[in-house]
Amino acid sequence: MRMKRTLIAVGSTVVVVVGLTIAGMGFANAAGQRPPFQLPFPCGQTWNGDSDNSSAHRSFEIDFNRGSTADADLGDSVVAASAGKVITSAHQGSANGYGNLVVIDHGGGWRSFYAHLRVRSVAVGATVSRGQKIGEVGNTSKPGNNISPHLHFEVRTTDAAYPASIQPAFFNGVRFGYPNQTLRSNNGCGGSSNPHTPTEVCGAGYDVIDQAPLGSAGTVYLLYNADKADNCVVTIKAGTAVATTSAYLEVQGKTRITDSGSFAFYAGPVRASAPNSCVKWGGSVGTTAYNSPFEHCD
Repeated sequence: MRMKRTLIAVGSTVVVVVGLTIAGMGFANAAGQRPPFQLPFPCGQTWNGDSDNSSAHRSFEIDFNRGSTADADLGDSVVAASAGKVITSAHQGSANGYGNLVVIDHGGGWRSFYAHLRVRSVAVGATVSRGQKIGEVGNTSKPGNNISPHLHFEVRTTDAAYPASIQPAFFNGVRFGYPNQTLRSNNGCGGSSNPHTPTEVCGAGYDVIDQAPLGSAGTVYLLYNADKADNCVVTIKAGTAVATTSAYLEVQGKTRITDSGSFAFYAGPVRASAPNSCVKWGGSVGTTAYNSPFEHCD
């Protein structure tokens, strides 16, 4: 990782200027469809995001705080904005000013960055679900960089060089109101009384690699079994109200498989072998549906 940083005093606040290239994160094909990002904080929390109050920012980066004092947010939970695989979990030492950094690869050329963490809760190679805790808000940086606790958040694609790779952030399907906006997190919300989980329904060896909310009606999940190269889709209802519930999985070039009915808790599991193949997946509860493009091709 290589980065240039310059300390600049603005009033009583010390900020840092960043020019960042991360070794081992080369450019890939053009990015696919944007993942379904949510705010990187637990359900119901309200955070203020700011993109223009720091000279560190080159593009669409966001610094998040919610407390009334400089240290109020220290130790608050940070959760994954979308499902994916952890490709970086390390303290950057003197190399740059990101301190404890977690980077999640969401597939399709999309990645999210979580910097200055007090602690990191996930390791490289871990598969995380959206809403899973990955660390805590902190103020770690390189020696000499005195910063207040906050979460530095970025969304990047792998089809361009830095800083052109930094993309506008979307939360709950809506573009962040640059340069400054206060938002309530919908990450992990659901209020479900459903006793079933997607990993239980799909079975041993399956891990959640993506998910999409169906409003307040439920969530559709895509899972993967690395040993079998199998995908599994299940739609978990948020309650037990009577409604037609469906889940489907379509491996590119093959016939779509669908499970649909007036189920009490979930539709699925729908499984199919998909080694090195793109899949289209989705589901519905009542009239609320999610339909993915062909994705997760590796």
